[in-house]
Amino acid sequence: MADHYYNAEDLGKFGNIGEYQKDMADKFFSYYGEVFKDGALTAKEKSLIALAVAHAVQCPYCIDAYSSDAYEKGFNESQMMEAVHVASAIKGGAVLVHGVQMMNKVKKISM
Repeated sequence: MADHYYNAEDLGKFGNIGEYQKDMADKFFSYYGEVFKDGALTAKEKSLIALAVAHAVQCPYCIDAYSSDAYEKGFNESQMMEAVHVASAIKGGAVLVHGVQMMNKVKKISM
């Protein structure tokens, strides 16, 4: 098997990040746990949001974790893929809107 930057087994080691900086890891995991509790949004809704964001930031570990989490919380394949398309549309739009910055610069230097 070839070496990979992302190994599925590493997802299970996420809790070990405190090995080199326990205080900071404890604070992160405390915050993380609070974020994903029911609040103004349900934990189920937050799972689908996390799945979409995972795709936008292209984190294979997050995609793995939140694909399972969203499915286990009751979202179906169609809903999950639609969330991925939403993330894609937002990310694509963000790239395109920055084209205005390029256009402004080119107009300025071409005068």
